[in-house]
Amino acid sequence: MAAHLTLSPAAEQAVRTLGRTDIVIGIPSYNNARTIGHVVRAAQAGLIKYFPSSRGAIVNSDGGSQDGTQQQVIEARLPELSVLQVDHPLYPVQRLTTPYHGLPGKGSAFRTIFQVAEALGAKACAVVDSDLRSISPEWIEMLVRPALEKGFDFVAPYYLRHKYDGTITNSIVYPVTRALYGKRIRQPIGGDFGFSGRLVSDYLRYDVWQSDVARFGIDIWVTTTAICGGFSLCQAFLGAKLHDAKDPASDLSAMLAQVVGSLFAEMERHADIWTGVSGSEDVPIFGFQFAVGTEPVNVNIKRMVDSFRRAHHDLSGIWSMVLPEPTMLGLRSLAAAAEDRFSFGDALWVRVVYDFAVAYRRRVMDRGHLLHSLTPIYLAWVASFILQVQEAGPTEVEERLERLCLTYETEKTYLISRWK
Repeated sequence: MAAHLTLSPAAEQAVRTLGRTDIVIGIPSYNNARTIGHVVRAAQAGLIKYFPSSRGAIVNSDGGSQDGTQQQVIEARLPELSVLQVDHPLYPVQRLTTPYHGLPGKGSAFRTIFQVAEALGAKACAVVDSDLRSISPEWIEMLVRPALEKGFDFVAPYYLRHKYDGTITNSIVYPVTRALYGKRIRQPIGGDFGFSGRLVSDYLRYDVWQSDVARFGIDIWVTTTAICGGFSLCQAFLGAKLHDAKDPASDLSAMLAQVVGSLFAEMERHADIWTGVSGSEDVPIFGFQFAVGTEPVNVNIKRMVDSFRRAHHDLSGIWSMVLPEPTMLGLRSLAAAAEDRFSFGDALWVRVVYDFAVAYRRRVMDRGHLLHSLTPIYLAWVASFILQVQEAGPTEVEERLERLCLTYETEKTYLISRWK
């Protein structure tokens, strides 16, 4: 058992009872009684079907749920007919439910899962969200096999999503991560990942578990740490990810601040690496890519545009502390545009994001206020994007986002000049 393992006595005893395990599937949870049973059953089925000769354990790291989540994990069972009969030894899939301690957040759950995986000597580990409605046993194979058998250390998810869904990832997180570190990982904060045992041990070396990483930055942290650590990367095609999607204009500001703040914090931590990277390269994708249906996302373009125009009137003084005059002029022109001609240019948007990153680093104001003030500008970009792709199919949307990504790469020299 690792010297730094800090599990409860009951959990430590459970780890000792399980003994050496090849594969650990981690499921962080908090009040997910409605969906977690399905996730556990899918994980069990995936281990039994695709890794029948490997010892597998499912670790549910729960953050103090009060809705019966842990009981659902204990009660989750596969129907008898779903168990495959095989000719070689079939090890039972063990279940371990343990509370995680520390700051309330997904990162604390990851730490517990990583500690258990290391203590069990796991060769591969995967973590999946507990609120998934689209997870299937095949997800377990796709996230685990590249780490277990193909020599990869980090397996990022590759989903198909509705063109209006995931706009924070599409407009900021993916293109910034790609431009900075030179790796085209399409879903760097996807939430469902696979890891090799050696990468799990590497993560546990870092003293980040009492920081904001443990609250809401764990997804981008595991991704950038794997990239910058020189680990072998790949992606796994998982089809559609079905979750409770929201209108991009609703309940957004806190989420945007958390996600972008975590991204900017990683930029600071790895500046010595990304300032020497130019261009980007593909990251291999495992799995057969096929077209799937996605759930529609309701949007209100007028509300987004109106929010931006009000903010332009109210927040220009704050924005002028962050953005150079040419950028302010571009936003002024956008605010005055008619809705049918509302078009946010890629170069203008990219410079806004890069300028906010520089302001975050220089602490030109309270970082929370800074990040919240980005929200209405972001909504303006989303409104413009939706107007551009309303009639576009999936291929055309990806081509549109590819052009945006190339602009981020081209404008990286602007970021570096301001950063230094």
